[in-house]
Formats: sequence, C-alpha cells, structure tokens
Amino acid sequence: MDRAQIVHENFLTRVAARDLPAGALPRPGLTAPEAVSLFRSQVLSRALDRTSRAMQKAGQGFYTIGSSGHEGMAAVAHALRPTDIAFLHYRDAAFQIARAEQVPGQQIAWDMLLSFACSKEDPTSGGRHKVLGSKALMIPPQTSTIASHLPKAVGAAYSLGAARRHDPEHRQLPEDGIAMCSFGDASANHSTAQGAINTAGWTSVQSIPLPLLFVCEDNGIGISVKTPKGWIQASMEHRPGIRYFQANGLDIYETFAVAQQAAEYVRTRRKPAFLHLKTVRLYGHAGADVPTTYLSRAEVEADEANDPLLHSVRLLDQAGALSPDQALKIYEQTCARTDRIAADAATRPHLSTAAEVAASLIPPKRPCKPTNGPSAEARAATFGSDLRAMDDPQPMARLINWALTDLMLEHGEIVCMGEDVGRKGGVYGVTQKLQARFGPDRVIDTLLDEQSILGLAIGMAHNGFVPIPEIQFLAYLHNAEDQIRGEAATLPFFSNGQFTNPMVVRIAGLGYQKGFGGHFHNDNSLAVLRDIPGVIIACPSTGADAARMLRECVRLAREEQRVVVFLEPIALYPMRDLHEGQDGAWMTRYPAPGERIALGEVGVHGDGTDLAIVTYGNGHYLSKQALPELAAAGLKTRIIDMRWLAPLPEQALLEATKGCKHVLIVDECRRTGSQSEALMTLFAEQTDLPTARVVAEDCFIATGPAYAAPLPSKDGIVAAALTLTGAAK
Repeated sequence: MDRAQIVHENFLTRVAARDLPAGALPRPGLTAPEAVSLFRSQVLSRALDRTSRAMQKAGQGFYTIGSSGHEGMAAVAHALRPTDIAFLHYRDAAFQIARAEQVPGQQIAWDMLLSFACSKEDPTSGGRHKVLGSKALMIPPQTSTIASHLPKAVGAAYSLGAARRHDPEHRQLPEDGIAMCSFGDASANHSTAQGAINTAGWTSVQSIPLPLLFVCEDNGIGISVKTPKGWIQASMEHRPGIRYFQANGLDIYETFAVAQQAAEYVRTRRKPAFLHLKTVRLYGHAGADVPTTYLSRAEVEADEANDPLLHSVRLLDQAGALSPDQALKIYEQTCARTDRIAADAATRPHLSTAAEVAASLIPPKRPCKPTNGPSAEARAATFGSDLRAMDDPQPMARLINWALTDLMLEHGEIVCMGEDVGRKGGVYGVTQKLQARFGPDRVIDTLLDEQSILGLAIGMAHNGFVPIPEIQFLAYLHNAEDQIRGEAATLPFFSNGQFTNPMVVRIAGLGYQKGFGGHFHNDNSLAVLRDIPGVIIACPSTGADAARMLRECVRLAREEQRVVVFLEPIALYPMRDLHEGQDGAWMTRYPAPGERIALGEVGVHGDGTDLAIVTYGNGHYLSKQALPELAAAGLKTRIIDMRWLAPLPEQALLEATKGCKHVLIVDECRRTGSQSEALMTLFAEQTDLPTARVVAEDCFIATGPAYAAPLPSKDGIVAAALTLTGAAK
C-alpha cells in the first residue's frame, strides 16, 4: 500500500475513533464559519492530491507533486487580501483554494483538475503545465524552479511604493497591497532565495518601502536531504531589516493569528517580514517517490501521525465549530466530489499541435495612451547644453544616453535599475545625468546581484512599470540567466498570456576592448540568450541605430509586452574613427525623437552585387574597414547589418542579399553556438549562393595584447572575401 493510501485510511480510522493528536487549544481570531471554511479548503487540497495520483496512474494526469502536509497555508491565505499578489511554492494548493473562497464566482476544484489533466481549457496555463495560479486571484503561475520567484517578489513589493510616487498607466496592484512569496526550507538555501532575502533586508534598512511577506514552509527535508534541526530559525531570525515570525503550520488557528500579525506588520510598516511555518511532508516528494527508501519507517509514520487535517479536526471540535463526525463527512464528500469532477476533466480537449503550444509565447498587445513625445520645453529644461551638442556627430554611448533621456521624459512608467547606473552614471558613462534628471526613484542604484537586478525589473513589470535593467557585462548575466529563461520569458507562456513582465534588458557586451578585462569583460557568446523562446535580441552597431532601436525596444515592451535584450557593443561605445585617426567617420548625429527602426528591419549599406557581408555589432565596423581593400580587388560589396539577432530576420536578410553572387557572414561570436550557424543554415536552405563565414574561435578572450587574437579581424574578413569570390591572387 502506498503512503497516500495509508494517510487516507489513517484519517478515516483515527477521526472515527476520536484518536486525534494532542496540541494547543485554539487561539482566538477565527470565527466558527471561517474555521470550517479553512478546513474545507484543506480537505479539498488533500483530495486533489489523491485524485492527481489516481489520474496519473490512469494516464489522465501528469503531475503529482502535492500539498499534503502543507494545508496550513489555507490560513495564510485567509490572513491576506485576495488583491495581495502571491508568488506560491508548488505545495500551496490550499492557499489558492482558500483564496478562491474570498473571490466570488470561482470554480476552483474544476479549474485545478483541468490543470492536472493538462486540458487546453485550463484557465491558468491553457494546458501547458500543471501550475498553481490565477489572474482572478492575483497568483502569477510558477513552474517548479526552486526559489527563482523570490527576486521578482522583491520587485513586486518595491513597485507598490514606487507606484505611489509614479503611478504607471497599467498599474495592477492596489496602493495598500503587499506582496507575498512562499517556498520550502530546502529552497531557502538556494542562492536565489538568499539573494532575494538579502536584497529585501538591504532595501529595508535604508527605509525604502518594501511590503513583502516571505513564507518559509519548513517540513524539514528537500526531496531526500534533511534540513538541520533549527537551521531556518537560526539563519533567518536575526536578518537585518526583516522581522521574524514563527507559527505551527499544523494548527490553523495559530497559523492564522501569526500570519495576520505578520501581514499587518508588513502592510502598516511597509517593511518585509519572514513567516517561518513548521509543516510536515506527507507521501514523499512526488508520486514516484518512496520516502522509506531514504527515511526510516518510524520517521515517516511520525509525520503521518502529525497530519494537519487530524489537528484541524481536533481544533474545530475544541472550538465548537465542527464535530469529528461532521468533519469526516466533509472529507468523504469532498473526496467523492473530486473524483467525479476529475472524470469529466479528463475528457476535456488537450493541446495537439506545435502552433497551439507556442501560441502564448508572444504576449498579447495592450492599449497604451497615445503620446506626442516630450515637449520642446521639457527637453530644453532636461537636456540643457546637451541639446546644442545634438547638431554634431557623437559616439554611441552619448546617443544611447540621450535616447534614454527622451524615452524617460515621454514615458513616466520607465524605470532604470542596475549597479552603478545612478550616481556614477554607469561603468562607461552611458547613464550619466539620468539620476539627476529623473531622481533615484526612476534611476535605481542596486546592490551587486544580477538576480536581484532582474528580479526587481520582473516584479516592477508585474505592476505596470516598463523596467530597463542594466547588466554591466554580458558575462555577468550567467549569474542570473534563469531570471530571463525560467521567469520572465515563461510567464506569458505558462499563464496563457494573462500575466506579463515586459522589459528592456540593457547588457554591455561583446569583445574588442583593448587589453582590458579578459573574458569577464569581453564575453562574445550570446547562446544563453538566443535559445530562449519569445525573447527579442537587438544589437546596434552605430549610435544613430542604437537610439532608433532602443525606442523600438521600449515600444515593444510597453505596447506589445515583450521581453527584449538590448545588447550594446562596449568597444563601439566610444568609437569615433573608422579608417584613420581623427576621421570621425563612425560617429553619427542624434536622430529626431520620433525616429525608430522596426523589429526585423535590417540595414543595407551599399548596392554591390559581387559580395554581401551579413554581420552585426563590431562585425559591421570591421567590415566597413575592409571595404577599401575589397574595392581595390575589384569587388563590389554591400554590407547588411542584421541589427535584430532574435527572432532572426530571415525574410529581410534574404531580400537584402538578392542579386548578390556570394554571401560572407561575419560573426564576432564563437564558431560553436553563434548566429553564424543559423545564418549558414538559412542561406543553405533558402538559396544556392556560395556562403562562408568569419567567426571567433571557440576560446575565451585574453587580457593584454592578445585580446583580439581569437576574434574576427579586418584582415581576416578581406582574406575570406577574396577566397570566397575567387578574387584572391
């Protein structure tokens, strides 16, 4: 007999025999109807766990990580408001069920069983995953990644205070709301959780409003690895800036009372709190997990004897709210009801095609108030002497700065954040003056933690802001890539487009910094970004293009709710000259504020037909340097600047290369995993043009004089072009 059946029969037998575990008397706070309602939510959560396992055995369900032992979370839901955004641990079905009781018109059992069955009628994910979540209940769906939702919970909490000062057009959360996130004791050890908790405390001690409730559900084990006794309390009780609360999660009366105190503290003080909830885990980790393979039978049976439903029956009886016989009847009726509903849910249609599955990768567009851009008076007051400098050619870094200024003038919901972006103005000065112009509320100096920077952006986007987070160097993204891969990009996918977190992630990257930083500051691999479905990647090569493309990126985020990565080539930030010193040929003038380059629009430079060079970023610069030598060899060349790296602008590239006899791809990323692989495939499948590529070697970049040795060069481009076209002597 499996443990789920043992726990079920134990409940039936012990309640009938009045053999209930001992514990404290009910604490005041819950009325009898409220307590009974919470018990019903707990029972429904338990019944759904049992039903999900039966569905899985019958081939009708596909996910069996349940909530048994964590049913005390129903009381936490009751202590909060249904408008308080909640990022839930995957064992929190009882929380969602209890919250559904607070919102009229919910059919929570039906909705959750549709999710178990992966039916495309599932109102949360549309059949893409078994997830907790609901737009009506303000519960963004989470996948089962560990603790990755905590950084965005910090961001959502921060947004509540920020929205009071700068109300965004698409604000989702009430002014007096709080944010809540829950997680297990094992997840608390994850670097993502530690970073988020540290960020919350770091923010709080500076008296910045951060109304966030952390809820740690401590069942003492993570799959098979035990949490040391007392570890959570010892490590969390004295965190600076965070108030610690503790409750017995097996006791709904105590849990409600303490959760209510914690929520009131967070709501009134606008400071974070940590609610440590002691729970048990029943059944093992998931359906296929047999806990007695790594725990003694005595340990397993001790947890089963502490079944929170048994405690609830005792407490309800002691409070005079419900007799054990009535509780047993509710349990039996609920189990029968979930089985009946499941039989129907299992017949509902599923997703069947790739197009159906992918339909929610791209979020829906949203209407935005029209704008004519910033007024001349506002621009003059903000830019000051910079306005006169716009008549002259400037390097890329300065034009990006001006574009950010114009965009922030036009759209009050834009918020920039990152390490050093404010007072210092960025490592390369790209964000200079922005904090002085718009204040620390809109240009936020963050702590040194990329997960927290991106989490802040994701959470603020949940509340209608358009964040522009900065990652100082491309290599630093790897510390936090799951915030894009596992959180930002998947949110519309797993919520069927109901939840979005639009943003423009600015990343300084790529190679060619002379003798500086090695591979940490000269990272030339975009593979980590290119394979994330739904993410747009933009990479300008000139200052004017950067300004126009950044405006389009903000439009894509603001109006189309997209996650966009704006990759800025560091080596081109200060670039002034092209062929010789002081020629100023790589600088451009600042384009008028209304000018944009549309997504997928490539740049075509020249009309030669002998050779088309397809490139981007530093490759565009190097290819322009190669033109005189190619012309001297008799080659008529055009250069095609991709600009948009994902989604690959395939049709635009094919159109731009029409009439050319050869195609040379110049890609500063590595031979393996670079854009060049996709481009070679495109031209091989769609054309019969002779094609070759110049790429970086599969190697890290060195510091010192050899910095450019593994990278494409002007001479390498010339040699490859002459060989490809047969013009080599």
